[in-house]
Order: sequence, then structure tokens, then C-alpha cells
Amino acid sequence: MSVNPSTFATGLNTETAFDVLAVAKKLKAAGKDVIELQIGDSPFPTTKHALEAGVQAIHAGLTRYCPSSGLPEFRQVIAETVQREFDIPAKPENVVVGPGAKVFEQFFCELFVEPNDSVLLFSPTFPTFEPNVRRRGGNPYFVPLKPERDFRPDPADVAKFLAQAPRPRAIFLNSPHNPTGGVATEEDLKQIADLIRGKDVALLSDEPYCHMVWEGKHRSILSQPRMMEQCIGAFTFSKSYSMSGWRVGYAIGSTKHIDMISKMINTSLSCVPAINQTAAMAALKYDSAERDEVMKKFQRKVELLVTALQKVSGVKVNMPKGTFYVFPDVRAICQNLGIRSHGLAMYLLEGASDTKGVACLGGECFGEAGQGFLRFSCAEPDERLVEAVDFLKQAITYRDRIQAYLETHPKYRVTA
Repeated sequence: MSVNPSTFATGLNTETAFDVLAVAKKLKAAGKDVIELQIGDSPFPTTKHALEAGVQAIHAGLTRYCPSSGLPEFRQVIAETVQREFDIPAKPENVVVGPGAKVFEQFFCELFVEPNDSVLLFSPTFPTFEPNVRRRGGNPYFVPLKPERDFRPDPADVAKFLAQAPRPRAIFLNSPHNPTGGVATEEDLKQIADLIRGKDVALLSDEPYCHMVWEGKHRSILSQPRMMEQCIGAFTFSKSYSMSGWRVGYAIGSTKHIDMISKMINTSLSCVPAINQTAAMAALKYDSAERDEVMKKFQRKVELLVTALQKVSGVKVNMPKGTFYVFPDVRAICQNLGIRSHGLAMYLLEGASDTKGVACLGGECFGEAGQGFLRFSCAEPDERLVEAVDFLKQAITYRDRIQAYLETHPKYRVTA
């Protein structure tokens, strides 16, 4: 007799980008030419000194356990870096090392969220935020991000959440924002900090794209007065240093909260491998110039993709303020073709051609507020980005193929 899984496990949703990645890889293995713009991974190699330090760490035998909170010297370098780059008043004891940034969503909820607490999520939202809230029995409180505000969080929505939500307890803030490319201004962050300061409300500041701000510089809410006591900031080496497969990130917070997260790591992961930490430490110490050159390349890719999309009939798109994602409005195309936006994305991958496809994501993969949009990453060579837009332009004219795809995939039909 099979044992019944929990309600949480049965209803668990995953990050759709990895599901589409699997389909894309399967089609490529079968011989299809697929332009992969579905997942937020860097097309560039890991930075030079990080690679060298990782290899040296292997030969030096750094293959044993290390402290659950992270290597002391690494925590020191992280604290110095966030002080210098983001004005965050961190010391080594305010830092804990984890396998990327995503794991800190779970630890944040374990730290602060009790069953039936309300947690504010701005939508479109990163798809793993909600499962981590529900893992703790919390209730997501969705607020839409508006294109007319460049997808920036509205402090008025935070005030409404605090005043009206049952048991308001926590807020998830992601800036620069995946999937829209919106970036909270310093004034946005100041107003949000002023609203929650001194209240029994915690905030997760998810900042994986901290070096991908295309106007001005990155701002962190942890630099606002006394926000270290109420916030956990999550950072990763995946984007800035092209280290997604190394699985290294870190969190910043008060000493009390960081100690508790260290215990969570101890009881679940033991530690992040010392080899990986050593490589990441070298990236922080020696690779900032290489990182900045790569960020310029990402910005040029974003600009190239936006410029190409602006020439497609039925597409509305603005230049994102940050990230390496472009989030075009394709509602006119979807309405004309009778297809949901993720249906359009999957049609571009599976149905528009027998020999070629483009992998991207429909906006509703990030919540209903994303319906009618597509998310393209820029993780392909420049010529392939232009090729992907040309493919989109032609594919939406193949009405017979679109109708055939909807016949076999009726879930993607637009319904009244």
C-alpha cells in the first residue's frame, strides 16, 4: 500500500522555467534548433579568478565539512563588499552562506511565518515565493505591479496590506525584479521602510540582480535605518559572476536572525562546500572589473532584444530598468489568436515549426498579473536574439498551425 503524501507535497508548484528547459533540451536532443530564452542563466563563463581558486581549492584538499554559517574569511569579505557597494552596515556576524539565494526564501518563512499569517507578494512574482509561504501555512496576499509604474512596488499597496490583511506578517520584495525588470527607487524603499519600521513585520529583500541595474546604481532596503533588524537580504553569485552551477549565495540580517538561519542550514544542508565558497570569495576579491564588463554585455543584449521586439506588430515593450529579462506585452496578439500567453510561448517552442523553436515563458507563469506578457531572457548570442524575434514575427502569422496547436493543447485557449 502506498503512503499518501501531504497536501502540501501534492499541491506543490515548481519554477516553470525548469519545466520548459526540460522540454527544450528534449527537442534539441531530437534534432530541433531551439533558441533558449526561457531560463535565467548566464551565457558567459564563470569569472577568471573564481575558476582558478576553485581548481586550487580542489588540489588543496578543501573537501571536508566547514562551518554551517560559512567560512569566516568569506563572511568577512562579503560584509566588506556589501558595505562598500550597497551601503549595507554589515559585519561578518550579519552574514550566512547558502547554496544560492533561493534557499533563503524557505529559511525566511521558517524564521518568521506562522500558519494563517498573511504574506505580501508583488505579482508577477517569482514562482517559488508562494510555495515557500504555503510550506509554512501562510496565506499569500497578492498585489499587482503596474506597467505604468515601470513595475515598481507601490508603498501605498504596502500600507493597504498592513491595514487590511489578516495577520500581516511578512513581505517579499524583489528588486531588480524578475520577471519584469522593474527596479524600486530609493524613495520607494524609504517609504516601505518607514511603513514597517518598528512593526512586527519582516521583509525578505531578494536581490540576485544587484549588479544588473541599467540606470543609476542598485539600492537595497537593508541600507535604510534600522532595517537590518527586520529584513533578510538574499544575494547570489549566479548572475553577477556566472556561477549558477556552483550554488553559492548569502543572506544578510541581524546577528540574532542570522544565527537562527545558520541552525537551519546546519539541520538541513550541513554547509556549502568549501571549494565553492573559496571560488566565490575570489570572485568578490578580484573579479569586479570582469563582472562589470559582463554586465555591460548583458545591457547591450537587453537593448538589442527590446529594439527588435518594438518592431513587431502587436507587441508593446519598454526598456527594463534592470535584470537581463525583457517582458513584452503581447495581449493584442493573444486576443487576436485566442491563445493564452504561456500557450503562445509553448507554441513558439513546440508548434510553430517542425525544425525550429524559441523557448520563452508566458507571463502567467509568474501569476495572473503576468497574463498577456512573455518573458525572454537574454542568455543567447546576439544574433540568436534577433533570430528569435524574427521567428516570433513569422510564427504569429501561421494561423493554421496555431489552431492545430490549440486543438491538441486546449488548456491554452482563451476562455471568456
